[in-house]
Amino acid sequence: MPAGMFRTALILGSICVTGPFAIDMYLPALPAIEEALDVSVSAAQITLVAYFLAYGVSQLVYGPLSDQIGRKKTLAIGMSIFCVGAVICAVAPNIETLVLGRLVQGIGGATVMVIPRAIVRDMYTGAQATRLMSSIMLVISVSPMLAPLAGSAVVAFGSWREIFLALAILAAATLTMAQIALPETLTADKRRKVNLGDLSRSCGILFRDPVFVGLTFIAGFGMASFFLFISSASFVYTGQFGLTPTEFSLAFAFNAVGFFIATQAAGRLAEMWGLATLIGRGVTGFAVCSAVLTGVVLAGFGTLPVLLIGLFLAYSFLGVVVPSAMVAALDAHGRRAGMASSLSGSLTMLTGAFCIAATTPFFDGTAVPMVVSIALCGVAALGLVIFTMPKLRQQQDAAAAQQMSAAA
Repeated sequence: MPAGMFRTALILGSICVTGPFAIDMYLPALPAIEEALDVSVSAAQITLVAYFLAYGVSQLVYGPLSDQIGRKKTLAIGMSIFCVGAVICAVAPNIETLVLGRLVQGIGGATVMVIPRAIVRDMYTGAQATRLMSSIMLVISVSPMLAPLAGSAVVAFGSWREIFLALAILAAATLTMAQIALPETLTADKRRKVNLGDLSRSCGILFRDPVFVGLTFIAGFGMASFFLFISSASFVYTGQFGLTPTEFSLAFAFNAVGFFIATQAAGRLAEMWGLATLIGRGVTGFAVCSAVLTGVVLAGFGTLPVLLIGLFLAYSFLGVVVPSAMVAALDAHGRRAGMASSLSGSLTMLTGAFCIAATTPFFDGTAVPMVVSIALCGVAALGLVIFTMPKLRQQQDAAAAQQMSAAA
């Protein structure tokens, strides 16, 4: 990888990691929050739903805003709001205030989903963009491996409240680094003023593009399966299997690491196979693995090793899908990259929030509802692949023919 691309990946990855840390770092503390605030498991899980909802809806604002004022200013606004939300969470006297704080955090944290993707699209397309996005995902991979351990350490020496203070410090540090080291990729001559008519037309164009919609929801159901795991894992691993917060953190990291290892192969595989083939094969593998795991668990063989290995394999397949689908969804929409990034990210997060909210009433403290929900996400993504991949190939062929014609 060229030195310039590596540097960009490191900076953007450091920005992106703030969002996952806001989720993963406090997972070991969810049972402690449940006890400290005297609420149910479902109420504790609502703090995740609140974050995902705000994280999703707010992306619709940041994309167009960044198209008008630039990427760096928009990032500064969002990260500042995130810090305010973290402080509210740290001092929350009850579950209602904690949910409010998580909403504010989600509103601000949405920038770390939108802005890096828009910057990638400003700089690259196709396999190069996938390679850069995969490198960013490598930096993000420290979150599922280190964030739960960091959260466990904070809880061991303090309380769950200090976790949110640590998140505020992390956000302030990454924002400072970005403002110093990151160049503005959207120059003044390429900026577009926010216009409701233009936004409406852009949304109409995006929603009428079956490739954009299909790829967005393929990534959406893929990430939803991961969010379902996130929202349930701490209760399943500590409740059903009796793990300590530190042991849970290690188990969580093992499950998640397969996803992020696979992301590193996505760029190379995209160059070898093409994005359409890569996404199709990845989703098929994820759907098969999650379905087999569900069958094994329902048959009564859902031991901890089986669950760990099954989820590792399933999320390894998913790891090549998410960055590829995110990149491919934006490829045909360079002129409206900010809006496309916002809408795609928003729909992805809202899909995750909806799935958590829909499955929370069925959670019984065991692994069964979790793996069944993950498998259903795999089936939904596979159905979308069957519909979308032929259209993606047609779109790519048309773009290649247009480039050849222009070159001639």
